[in-house]
Parts: sequence; structure tokens; C-alpha cells
Amino acid sequence: MTVATTHIGKATPRVDGRAKVTGAARYAADVNVPDLVYGCAVSSAIARGRIKRIDARDALAVDGVLEVFTHENRPRVAASASKYSDETAPEGSPFRPLHDDKILYSGQPVALVVAQEFEIARYAASLVRVEYERADHVTDLREVRDEAYAPKRKPAGPRGNADKAFAKAAVKFEGEYSSPIEHHNPMEMQASTAIWESDGKITVYDKTQGAQNSRNYIVNVFGLDEEDVRVLAPYVGGAFGNGLRPQYQVFLAVMAALALERSVRVVLTRQQMFTFGYRPGTIQTLALGADDEGLLEAIKHEAVAMTSRYEDYRENVVDWSGLLYKCANSKLGYKLAQLDLASPMPMRAPGGALGLYALECAIDELAHKAGVDPLEFRLRNYSDRDQNEDTTYGSKALRECYRQAAERFGWTGRKPQPRAMRDGKELVGWGMATGIWEAMHEEAGARAVLTADGKLEIASATADIGPGTYTMMTQVAADRLGLPMQDVTAVLGDSSLPTAPVEGGSFTAATVGTAVHAACELVRKKLLKLAKRMDSSPLAGAELEDVTFGEGKISRRDDPAQSVSIIEVMRDSGTNRIEEEATASRSKAAEKLSHYAHSAIFAEVKVDEELGVIRVTRVVNAVAAGRIINPTIARSQILGGVVWGIGMALHEETLTDHALGRLVNHNIAEYHVPVNADIHDIDVIFVEEEDGVVNPLGVKGVGEIGVVGTAAAIANAIWHATGKRVRDLPITLDKLLA
Repeated sequence: MTVATTHIGKATPRVDGRAKVTGAARYAADVNVPDLVYGCAVSSAIARGRIKRIDARDALAVDGVLEVFTHENRPRVAASASKYSDETAPEGSPFRPLHDDKILYSGQPVALVVAQEFEIARYAASLVRVEYERADHVTDLREVRDEAYAPKRKPAGPRGNADKAFAKAAVKFEGEYSSPIEHHNPMEMQASTAIWESDGKITVYDKTQGAQNSRNYIVNVFGLDEEDVRVLAPYVGGAFGNGLRPQYQVFLAVMAALALERSVRVVLTRQQMFTFGYRPGTIQTLALGADDEGLLEAIKHEAVAMTSRYEDYRENVVDWSGLLYKCANSKLGYKLAQLDLASPMPMRAPGGALGLYALECAIDELAHKAGVDPLEFRLRNYSDRDQNEDTTYGSKALRECYRQAAERFGWTGRKPQPRAMRDGKELVGWGMATGIWEAMHEEAGARAVLTADGKLEIASATADIGPGTYTMMTQVAADRLGLPMQDVTAVLGDSSLPTAPVEGGSFTAATVGTAVHAACELVRKKLLKLAKRMDSSPLAGAELEDVTFGEGKISRRDDPAQSVSIIEVMRDSGTNRIEEEATASRSKAAEKLSHYAHSAIFAEVKVDEELGVIRVTRVVNAVAAGRIINPTIARSQILGGVVWGIGMALHEETLTDHALGRLVNHNIAEYHVPVNADIHDIDVIFVEEEDGVVNPLGVKGVGEIGVVGTAAAIANAIWHATGKRVRDLPITLDKLLA
């Protein structure tokens, strides 16, 4: 069934690019309908306690204000916490907006003001007076570190005896690494436009990574019939995890629309974008032991991470340490500490970005103690098997990542001792790290519709949060049926389309791409069947493996001149459309193997010796992620991941006033992210890697692999430049100068 590749692997521009740069793309807050009204949320001013009284009289007196909803007058909704769960929810009791008078965290929505205009709603929201009964709160992870508990789902089990092996190791390292809360801050803020239909149905444009996930949430919370709710998210202006779960603005918008029988839009302010999920702060301890040759003998990795008081949000932080390197003795531990904050949530490469930062820094520190070059140390401890599961990889080209990245970077020119390299007044440091991310594959469906004019529409309920899903779907479909890309249209972000999971985890290309591949395969079979029935058909007697699809034609493989166009087949058979739908999931053969993308990151930093100012001047990132569908878009994903890794290493930190339990830099001005002046040369290498088992396309996904390991490579470079090891992110000049 092999097909000549015509589109997959080509650097094709985004098919949705023109719509985005011209403003034709409509986001959740761009949809306008008659009689639309606007809601503005009122946020809690305390971290824990209860509402004693809400006085909305001044707000209601403002001309244009329609209603102020609180826990006291909201419409009847589901009371059970289970109804508020969703497909990505952690264990526990999900947050229920305006449920009762209890305050669970600072910034929690306590009221919704609805008015004729947004500006009126926001002004009136400032007039809502709330009296609270405060209770003691805790927002400092270190304060409750000793009270942390193990969640139900444990990390990979121990192997060997890590404690004994560590005690006997010739070379040892022990260290503690910490990372702060980070917030996502995508360009598009959380927004929902709930459109009230005359027949009582409701259509919601939502900023979400999963239209069906949001639809199911709305159906369950408001007790509606599934056929009466449609959620649309054709364009998403960035999410990185904060759109995986339905956020409270969609509850507020739908609640108000149902109560008022009006279309309602609720858009969170930039400050309110800090009032729900975030990357959790962690404290990680590592103990590594090696023999005199630099071969690992013991790995111990424990992490304490924050969660809310109402959910057990867990990430895979420590398992990477048991997986990545060959070591007979491993011991992993993970605990959660409850705080008076909102629940954390996935943020690009959840768990991996944190765990690999600590692991790869610790590996670097142990390599230095052992007197072994950091790259050589990793090669000596290279593993060809999944150490946690003791299984074979479907493919692993990490050695080649190391080789190509080191050669491109010029690693052999590195002087091993810290502070040994200079450029004028600046100290120069070179560091490196390893990246790894799961090549996941979920179940998804796709529909392919081919019409008599040779045009193809491919549809799935998946989302496109920026990685180029529209383009991926178009390329896979065009490639499979041998059509020009301009003859293929991808449709997504609609809860009424074939089922797909939320977009996240770097699994969409594998998951939805495989479903598109399967749906197009059914169309191919039907087309060939029709072609064989044509009078004097050149394809008579041919099977699928005997033909190719290309340039809009079906041709004999052994004699390409014997062909017939797809349009001819459709017209000759009197077929107006061929419609096929398929569902695809990971094969049983793939389930028997381990599947991961890998990377090798090399970073150069220059540090002003007197001022401590750090510049990341060069990064080389070599990535092995199976088959690359579109090198241009994939490169952009890696570039974005590296930039985020630079932010994680040097800039990003959500600061909390623990006395008040409130975030203090909840804005773009004071929440620091890398800007153009912070980003210099980033070189991306895609290492060729074939994996015929992971999925029919051979892809692994590149959304997360660009960020994992980057912060560690930069931290290791800073140590090499300065001789000072900072184990508390972000690495800022005050920590270097302290």
C-alpha cells in the first residue's frame, strides 16, 4: 500500500497563514452577533476564607448593567463535583465557579457583571463590594514541604538497591534544585462567546485546546442535551496547556447566556490570566553515584511539587531519571504539597521540563567530579533500552543527535575548567544537556469527503493551538491521495466533527494524522474500485499495492503511463462524493515498544564578570523525532521551545506575596519573558530517524522536545563560564553576584 510521497517532508507554508496575517482568522472573542452583551468577572481579594456579604447595588445602578451573578443568585447548575470534571482533570474535586461562599485561592471568581458594553461591565465590576471572613492560608511550598504526601499514581518502581550503591560509589554528587511557579501567558486571553439560539440551543466559541472537551463540560454542568450544544474553536492564539481544561470564563458565559437568554461574551483580563492553572513550583533532590570510570551506579531522584487543596495535580517529574541512562540501581520519589492556590495545570512539556532540568544539571555536576567531559559522560552511560520498562525502543537516534550537535557547535574546542574561556570583559561558558519526550498516540477519528471536482475536505474535532495542525492534516491527506494541496481543505475545532482528544502532549500529528491517513485510505480503496469498473480501464485487475496516487491521478506502479485522473473516475461512475470516516489508535505492535523523541542541546553563554548580566549567544539543538512532516513548521516549534527554555532558565517566575497569598507580578510588564534582544543564534538540526512501528506516518511530534533540556544546558553553560552553580531557577544576576 505504499504511496509515492509528494507532500510529506516538504517545507510547505502554513495553509492558515494568510487568514492569520490578514485578520480573517476569527478567535473566540472576535465573533459578533446581534444583541451581544458582555460579562466581566470579579476576582477574590483573599486567599482563603468565605464571603460574608456581596453588595452589588452600585454596580446594578450603572446604566447598561443587566445583572450581577453571584453564588447567591446564579441559575441552578450541577452540584456534584464529578459533573465539572473533564478529560484532562486530575484526581480530586474540580473547581466549581460561583458554587458557594468558600474562597479557595486569591483571584477566584466571586461574581460576574453583565452589561451592554464591555467597558461598562468592567467599570461596574469595580463597584461590587465583597466582605470576607479571612482564614489562615499557606502559599509557600517550603513551608509545607514536610507535609507533602505521595499521590495514588506512583513513579516508576525502584530497581536494584540505590541507597546501598550510592553509599559505595567512588564518585558522588548530592544536590537540591528548585523551580518557581510559571504562567503560560499566550497572546490570546481566555475568552468565550456563548451564542443563544432562538430554539434554545447554544453555540459557544471558546478558547480551548479541545472543543469536544468543552462541549462535554457544558453538557454535564448545565444539564443540556449534547445535540443542543456546539463548541467551536477554529483558531487558538496560543495555549501551551492552559486551554486543556475548560476554564471558568466558559462557565460564566454559558451560565449568563442561559439565564438571560442572550448571547454573552466573557473575556478574562491579562491579570485574570493568572487566576487559574500554572506550572507548579518544585523542590527536587538528586543523589548520583558513579565508579572511577564515570559509569553510573546509583540514581536517586525525589521531587516535592505544589498542588491545590481541592485536586491532586501530578506531573511526571522524576521518571526521566530512571529512564534515560544505563544504571542498575534507581530510586524515584514524588510528593505533593497542598497550598491555598488554584490547581496547577500542564505547561509545555509538563514534568519533563522540570525533571530534566534537575537531572541534566546533576549529571553535569557528577561528570565534573568524575573528571569526565559532560558529553563523554553521557555517551558512557548511554542506554539502548528503556531503563524503567526494560523494553526496546522503536527507534532512538540520540547518539547521532549528540554527534551532529557537538560537531555543529564546535564542542571539541571547549576548555574543561570553568572561567577558562573569555571574550573581552565577558566570561564564556559552554554547556549541554539531553532532551527526551514521549511519542504518545491517542485514539482519534477523521472524515474525508472527496467531491466530483477532485476537491477533498478532511475533518476532525482536534484543535490548532499554533503547531500547524491545519497544514499537517492538509499535507497528510494531499500526500495520501496524490492531490495538490490547494485542492485539500482541513476543517477542525468543531465539537460536531469526528472525535479527537484535546491537542497537547505532542501527540496530535501522530494521533490525528494517523486518523486522516486511515480515512484517506478508505477513499483510495473506493476510488480504485470505481476506476477498475471503467470501460477499458487501464487499472483493470490492479490492487492497491499495484498503483500510485499522484498529480491527481491513479497510475500503475509498473507503467505510470497507464493512468486515470481522479476527476475522470468520479464523473464516469456518476459519483458526486465519496465520504469515509475512520478511527485510529496505536497498534498492538507499537504498544510492545517504547517510543520517545530525543534531543541534544548545546548552549553558549556570555556573562559580564562585573555586572552578572547573562546572554545566551548560541544554541544548537539536534532533534530526532521520527519523520518530519513539514521542516519549516517543525523548526518553528523547536525555536519556540528553545526560547521558552531560555525564559525558564533566566526570566520566568511568578512571585507570590505569602503574607497576602496573592501573586504580585500578574502582568506582562513584570512577569518577565524573553524578548527579541534576549534571543540570538538558534540552530535546529533534524536528525534522520526512521520508525516504522510508532504509527503509519512514522512521526513522533515536536511540540515539547524543543524545551526539555534547554534550561539545563544554559545552567550548565553558566556554571562553566563563572564557576558558580545556581540551582534555583530562574538564574538572575543577583544570584550570580551573591
